[in-house]
Amino acid sequence: MSDATVSDSGHRLKPLAPAMLRELSVRSNLRGAVQSLGHYGMVVLVGALIWRVSTTWGILWALPLMAVQGYLVAFLFMAVHETAHKTAFKSRGLNLVVGYLSGFIIGLPYEYYCLFHWDHHRYTQDPERDPELVVGVKPKSDTQLALAYSGVLQVAGRLWLMLGHAVTGKVVVPWIPENRRAIIVTEARAYVALYALLLVLSLWFSSALLLWVWIVPLIIGQFFLRPYLYAEHTGCERTRSAFQNTRTTYTGAIVKWIAWNMPYHVEHHAYPSIPFHALPKLNGIVDGEIVHRGRGYIRTTRETWAWFRRHRQAG
Repeated sequence: MSDATVSDSGHRLKPLAPAMLRELSVRSNLRGAVQSLGHYGMVVLVGALIWRVSTTWGILWALPLMAVQGYLVAFLFMAVHETAHKTAFKSRGLNLVVGYLSGFIIGLPYEYYCLFHWDHHRYTQDPERDPELVVGVKPKSDTQLALAYSGVLQVAGRLWLMLGHAVTGKVVVPWIPENRRAIIVTEARAYVALYALLLVLSLWFSSALLLWVWIVPLIIGQFFLRPYLYAEHTGCERTRSAFQNTRTTYTGAIVKWIAWNMPYHVEHHAYPSIPFHALPKLNGIVDGEIVHRGRGYIRTTRETWAWFRRHRQAG
């Protein structure tokens, strides 16, 4: 991996013919339904197993299942991401339903994320304007780096921001336009009210169900999600070209399924109108143009960790 460098060339490689782009950009309610129902079905199934095992043999016996559930729940982020592009389904309504539900489950307000992610695509790897870099953790020690890779700080930060929007009624982050800030405040207040309602109901019924099948797994799941997210751009060049500022990571079929094919991340950034189910075919077309190629997430995580350490020492 090379250290990120700044390029003013503005070069953006586009090796895809318009006819092929139109073919690959076709959206499908069926494909979206199969993917989302499969993902949610696994969440429900593993959640039921956690509850059965914990009530029968004790919570410690359910910990391995909580790790699996954590992976599944945390990676509902991918449902939020795909529906933010309105490419998960042909139906705009279905995109919104799955987007809002998934965002609520992972504590990420959907409308806020759509605007955040729009600027990420517009300004990828621009340290001054890419929201992922603006709010990104800048670790100054190995301990801080380990905390960053745990994902706990990131989740706490976005929940705190959401609470701030709900309580103060103010939105000051630059990626939210003035005419959208009232919507973001309303959304934050709705999320906070629903979370409070679920807490009250859990206390009323003296039930730990949501704690063990949702909250604790969501926290555990960040240990899987955050290294995955760091693999997308860390150490890539700071250019306008998606083929240079983004990484595709080659991994197993199960990981690609849970991540909604987003390991094909160069392909997604180069052609964000192409839905998740067409990315494997797109990879077969543009694979030779990809500069940063991860070989599995264990190896790629070692590389991104080393990049953060080099970058810190150089600074």
